Amino acid sequence: MKASVQTLGGIGPSQPYLDVTAFRPVTDMRFGNSGFNSLRGPSLVNMDASLFRVFRIREKMNIQVRVEGLNATNTPHFGNPSTNVSNLQLNSDGSIRNLNGFGVITGSYRTGRQYDEREVRLGVRFGF
Repeated sequence: MKASVQTLGGIGPSQPYLDVTAFRPVTDMRFGNSGFNSLRGPSLVNMDASLFRVFRIREKMNIQVRVEGLNATNTPHFGNPSTNVSNLQLNSDGSIRNLNGFGVITGSYRTGRQYDEREVRLGVRFGF
């Protein structure tokens, strides 16, 4: 393994997220020299926002109007790249012949909701 693995940041089936030439397929039975948790995927950033206003009707009655924006910036949350170096195919000169999914991000995460796109909710609550 090289001293540090360069993060390229590509997303898609033919664009590697990391420098795949920093790793080699295991050809015989031995331990490698890569550190534990030495690779990190893209970070998860999420911004939820809400605004609400309470209108008093009487002493013990009120109406609350609420607007909530989940994933307000509509940021995609990409998954981690595939880590199976055995899928990598190299040419005899060391150039990449076929990634076969190694180092490639092909999916996304859901951050606790059914869908990951921006979601806006409107609500009214009557309290007594």
